[in-house]
Amino acid sequence: MKLALITHVPHIHTDERYFAYGPYVKEMNIWFKYVDEVLLVAPMTEAPLSAVDLAYNHATVSFFPVPAFSLLSVKEILKTMVYLPQLFWSTFKVMKKADHIHLRCPGNMGLIGCLVQILFPNKKKTAKYAGNWDPKAKQPWSYRLQKWILSNTFLTRNMKVLVYGEWQHRSKNILPFFTATYREHEKEAIQPRDLTKTITFLFAGTLSEGKRALYAVQLIESLYHSGLDVALKIYGEGKERTAIESYLAAGKLQHIVTLQGNQTQETVKKAYQNNHFLILPSQSEGWPKVVAEAMFWGCVPIATAVSCVANMLDDGKRGLILTMNKETDSKNIMTVITNNQEYQQMITQGVNWSRQYTIDYFEAEIKNIVAG
Repeated sequence: MKLALITHVPHIHTDERYFAYGPYVKEMNIWFKYVDEVLLVAPMTEAPLSAVDLAYNHATVSFFPVPAFSLLSVKEILKTMVYLPQLFWSTFKVMKKADHIHLRCPGNMGLIGCLVQILFPNKKKTAKYAGNWDPKAKQPWSYRLQKWILSNTFLTRNMKVLVYGEWQHRSKNILPFFTATYREHEKEAIQPRDLTKTITFLFAGTLSEGKRALYAVQLIESLYHSGLDVALKIYGEGKERTAIESYLAAGKLQHIVTLQGNQTQETVKKAYQNNHFLILPSQSEGWPKVVAEAMFWGCVPIATAVSCVANMLDDGKRGLILTMNKETDSKNIMTVITNNQEYQQMITQGVNWSRQYTIDYFEAEIKNIVAG
């Protein structure tokens, strides 16, 4: 079987192998287990390899490079108009050769793929929509257009669209899905958490404006000034680091909030195992894997109700949902901290739910989709 993969993810070619962003490559390597040949349409970059990049694990990957493009400004749109013939023609040629078409959405190449796949109504197709599928979410027009095309069963035929979360009024080709981090054999006993000592929190993610790590700092500051013994460790790097450091210095909070930088998956796993709460005040998510990972190890998530988070947390039974009102959120956290029974129930329910979604289960589902 020949699989055509259409993605916006930039790729690096070195040592006769193709590298890209690690978490994405890990997932695609699972898809590739069930195909004979991969036809890859994606942008190429001259950037050096980074620590998070991984190589595809498949013997036959044919790469069809396309220009990277953007729709964020008038200048970029004009440049894109020049690239459009090449983008459409390259995508069309690869789709024509393939037995199975796989789109990675949302993204610029995902949009091209959504349009071109209309010309192949009889070919088997899948799309992984890795963003927020919530129809009420405020999103760029290109994201909304991709969602509309994918949901339209007249334009999009013979396709399964994998989305995060359960949504009402979805079309018959929309399949609720998930992402996994750990294997079945990695399950270990949950470390007990003692609420009578320092209450420890962690943030894991990019230090970007959208992830709102500073709000996590402000929550801990509020709890600290309320008299609680609390601490926060921040895992990740990004443009907001300087602003966070300035805030910590101004408030003299360095003794309760520490920035750990980028760390290995094993280090973050130990943080999940040994801390009481995860804080994720994010503005937008697809499948927030840190929420599922935290629950897997008995670390109670405190997160905004974006994308499928409310569903993941069972509307507050497996964790706390942030209102983004500091006073209200601080009060809700203190209520759980002072109620050990409620806290332990959240841990138990979170562990039971998240441990259903292992890589083993994920692989079995992907195999059914590709081979079925």
